Amino acid sequence: MQPPKDAKTADRILFHLKTKGPRSASWLAEKLGVTSMAVRQHLQRLLDDGLVDYEEERRGVGRPKRLWRPTPAADARFPSGTGDLTVELLESARAAFGDEGIERLIEVRTERQLATYASAVPSSDAPLSRRVAALARLRDREGYLAEWSRTNDGAFLLVENHCPICIAATACQGLCAGELRLFRRTLGDDVEVERTEHLLDGARRCAYRIAPRADA
Repeated sequence: MQPPKDAKTADRILFHLKTKGPRSASWLAEKLGVTSMAVRQHLQRLLDDGLVDYEEERRGVGRPKRLWRPTPAADARFPSGTGDLTVELLESARAAFGDEGIERLIEVRTERQLATYASAVPSSDAPLSRRVAALARLRDREGYLAEWSRTNDGAFLLVENHCPICIAATACQGLCAGELRLFRRTLGDDVEVERTEHLLDGARRCAYRIAPRADA
């Protein structure tokens, strides 16, 4: 997963910090193919704008190293699911139809998503790696900055470095439960999907462990 080729240097810095976690200026300089001085100048401007922050990490003697990370304000630079409007609609729906109405709304959304995902993700006859890769591509196109990898124990890890519906999910956590059900139904009954990291629990990303069912 790479930032758009036409992205400005500042946006590329934010992209790498968003997808890779806290990083040093020297790491960013190597990744971007520019000087550390140029990166530090961009980081200072991003710091002044409230889009990045840093923590100091001490390793042995000498000056501590600054590890930079995006702030919540930087989320506005990434794809958004028109959160404020969605929250207003959810609150209106809850006032009109109650919590049961919200649950039904999420069920309908999940069913509609499932129809779309079923046409893009191979069936359970395909190797699990192909199914996970297709799901990651689909989620990436939807703005989740998604990527996948194989873990040491033979399972798979699906990571979403950004959540375009985070504002809405904060107001209605049933959306997150609906997405977990969506993944499980999309990947097949022979697969176990477990959320291991969650933005709403304070993690910097959402991550899912995907593995064949032991009894399949």
